[in-house]
Amino acid sequence: MTPAARATDRSALPLPIGLLMALIAGCGMPLQGRVNGALGDEIGSGVGAAVVSFGVGLALLSVAILALPVGRRGLRAMPGHVRAGNFPWWYMLAGGFGAFFVVSQGLVVTFLGLALFTVANVAGQIGSGLVVDRIGFGPGGPRPVSTERFVGALLALAGVLWVVWPTLAERGVGFAVVGPMLMPFVAGLLMGFQQAMNGVQTRHYGNPLPATFFNFLVGTVALILTYLIMLPFAGPAGALPGVWWMYLGGPLGILFIGAGAVLVRFLGVLVTSLGLIAGQLLGSLAIDAIAPVPGSTVSASTVLGTLVALAAVVIASAPGRGLRFR
Repeated sequence: MTPAARATDRSALPLPIGLLMALIAGCGMPLQGRVNGALGDEIGSGVGAAVVSFGVGLALLSVAILALPVGRRGLRAMPGHVRAGNFPWWYMLAGGFGAFFVVSQGLVVTFLGLALFTVANVAGQIGSGLVVDRIGFGPGGPRPVSTERFVGALLALAGVLWVVWPTLAERGVGFAVVGPMLMPFVAGLLMGFQQAMNGVQTRHYGNPLPATFFNFLVGTVALILTYLIMLPFAGPAGALPGVWWMYLGGPLGILFIGAGAVLVRFLGVLVTSLGLIAGQLLGSLAIDAIAPVPGSTVSASTVLGTLVALAAVVIASAPGRGLRFR
């Protein structure tokens, strides 16, 4: 794609609207975590809850992709896109990265706590966002590491660190903590590439439905295999509850993945990631204020850290000259 065409492609979605979409989609992630956590407690299996969440999302997407003409066209066009080299076939396996993120939650978030898990995951997302944009792995082509984008990335990380600093100070930072943090860090790195791969597919399909469907299909298969592998050690999950809202994790995941697949084309992976991260902090702040769990409080550091993350999104999205790295 020529630079002129790429510039037109990027300007097709106004920046304020794109940032608002990222914030709204990000706000759904803490709610998804609360829903999936409640489901996991109810059935006694975090991985089992993830299977149910992905399964519900896959069922909804299967109906949509078969019922809607754009979905059926996307399925029929997929082999042609692969044969034409528009994207490699393994781009459709991006859902495995999402499954790895969910599995990492189930394996280490209980030991690390949500605060340390979030810091490691956000650091990975910011790092992959800078790299993916710089090498042009996403649908918008290469985006230089400008001063504004670099400062915005550092500010976003600082905002998250500010929010979780009380937990960091209490736990300390030793090898017993840093070692398990590698898993959510790698999951964050993979999330940047997942968004880029979904964005490339969405650009060629013309809508995010096929790419989101393949994400949930691959993620569901990967999670079922993980559940079966862990079954001899963890035992089977309990009976499914009759509470309807415990099954909203799948629809919220559709919102998150679909929005990311669309936005990376216009905002780039870094700014999209920062917008989603800021949305997650806003969503967490709102949930703790409206429906707090026992022991959770809304502190001044939480509010200030969230404001810093929002400022980081504004700074990173501003146009600027590229930095030169050797």
